[in-house]
Amino acid sequence: MHRLIALLLAGVLLAGCATRPQKPAVELPALRLAPAALGHDLAVQQRLVFRFGPHVRELDALLEVDATDVRLAVQAMGRTGVQLQWDGKALVEQRAAWLPAAVRGERVLDDVQFSLWPADAIRAVLPADWTLVEQGAFRELRRNGQVWLQREQVDATTLRVRNGVDDYELTIESVAGGALDP
Repeated sequence: MHRLIALLLAGVLLAGCATRPQKPAVELPALRLAPAALGHDLAVQQRLVFRFGPHVRELDALLEVDATDVRLAVQAMGRTGVQLQWDGKALVEQRAAWLPAAVRGERVLDDVQFSLWPADAIRAVLPADWTLVEQGAFRELRRNGQVWLQREQVDATTLRVRNGVDDYELTIESVAGGALDP
């Protein structure tokens, strides 16, 4: 069963890479915000829908945040693929052997923090050539006027993240634990 899961994920990633245009020469800044900077505790079960090229994959996640830690567990087909714990200083990552190397814990943490942490906390850690703009339901991370990362609050329980650097879209729907409070 593990081999089947690994084979399916590897095939999806290889197919996605084969159809993607060349990656832009831009690297998104690392946020690495303190857990307490969120401003409140959070415990939500989520459905994640990744879209990259023509491929769509659904995953389940459990996200917990308190003043000292961010904890995230992501499952695919009932198997835990990755567990992350961030204490504001060190990121501890436990990965299943079948999880493709392209799934990076640092990028997952940055997407979570970009989506949920207050704008002022994000602005405080951005390099000088990056700006964060919020307009209504949209949040955008820009460099030289170009939008590279965008978050849209679709409704009280759903966020949509578009990553222009790595060319994917992520829809995050809270299915238990209440509304998101970005």
